[in-house]
Amino acid sequence: MTAGKVSDVAAAPEGAKRRLSPKLMIAAGAATVLLAGAGGAAVWLWPKAPDPAAAAAAKAARKEARRAAAQASAPAGHAASAAAAHADTTRAAASASAAAEAAAARDEAGAPAAHDLAVAAAAETHTARAAQASAAEVPLDRLQRRLGEVLGGKGAIDASRSGELQVTARSRDVVPVRHAGVAAAAAPEPETEATQGGAAPHRRGRIAHWSYSGLGGPQAWGKLKPEFSQCAIGQRQSPIDIRDGIALDLDPVQFDYQPSSFSVIDNGHTVQVNVAPGNSIEVNGKRYALLQFHFHRPSEERINGRRFEMDAHLVHKDAEGRLAVVAVLLERGAAQPLLQTVWNNLPLEKNEEVAARAPIDLNQLLPADRRYYTYMGSLTTPPCSEGVLWMVMQQPVPMSAQQIDIFSRLYPMNARPIQQASGRMIKQSN
Repeated sequence: MTAGKVSDVAAAPEGAKRRLSPKLMIAAGAATVLLAGAGGAAVWLWPKAPDPAAAAAAKAARKEARRAAAQASAPAGHAASAAAAHADTTRAAASASAAAEAAAARDEAGAPAAHDLAVAAAAETHTARAAQASAAEVPLDRLQRRLGEVLGGKGAIDASRSGELQVTARSRDVVPVRHAGVAAAAAPEPETEATQGGAAPHRRGRIAHWSYSGLGGPQAWGKLKPEFSQCAIGQRQSPIDIRDGIALDLDPVQFDYQPSSFSVIDNGHTVQVNVAPGNSIEVNGKRYALLQFHFHRPSEERINGRRFEMDAHLVHKDAEGRLAVVAVLLERGAAQPLLQTVWNNLPLEKNEEVAARAPIDLNQLLPADRRYYTYMGSLTTPPCSEGVLWMVMQQPVPMSAQQIDIFSRLYPMNARPIQQASGRMIKQSN
């Protein structure tokens, strides 16, 4: 080997080294870039643990919003508004939960926690205000608004007119809607048998409502009006159970009854027959003019504890205004002609007086035996006025079961309870 060849061989590795150096450098640089990119991607994609402070703040915001919405959703005494507010509160809670979940998702993705809290708080505030506004609408306002929508107008409450809801309709007419209590207070009171019994035959009185049962029953008559106080505190009240009468030779009652025209009225308490003037009785030297007669079922009077099917009270008055009542006891038996004539003329409506075409003879209503019991008592209906002379016929008069049934369909029970005799003298004719 020559010296030239040795030098070539010795120089070869150095030349080769010079040719490979740039490639190695490029490869190394590329590898460095790739490793750096992979590391950054790994850091960016790797899930981050949620921030405990941000999660606690979001939870506190949701709790506060629910509490505020709950307080606004239930005003006392408005069940309908509370239900509406509860629905709004539920929607608020759902919105808050959605906002919180969105915030948590953004936390996991690396979004700023402060922004999420602001969005959630804004959503909670908006829904809570909506719930509060819905709860503030009271049921009357809601009803007013609905009526306005139905009638095509606008409703307005007038605070100066208590108990009324003003609704302005398309015709611009004001339609007042009154409470039932206001209408009941304004209703006229029914006429009563008591006022007619102590006055002219066709007089109509307006007094406090009374009845034979319920709140206006006999136990309450004395409290309905000051004029009715005798019903509670009187000592000579009627009816009574007639017992231990003193048998005496009493003057007979002189009945001066003539065929007369009459009219029938259902006054809300009984069937009453108003008789034309010209009929009277005479007892103890005094004359009493017949005003009217009416019926009770069962009989108000009792004889030694016995109560009859019905009775008829014939009310009379003398020139000084003193009253005398003849009571005729009615028991089940044969049909009574006079009663059938009265039933044939019953009015179709209460407080509507029907004039009969044919006259009646009241002698047909009296028993053949005219003996009687007598005592001092009162009217058996309000105002329960005392000083009334009572004459109760001893012999009852028959009436048919059908005639009894006709009256009982109108008034199954219209008799005042028995009152205390309180030591009053009771006489009976021999």
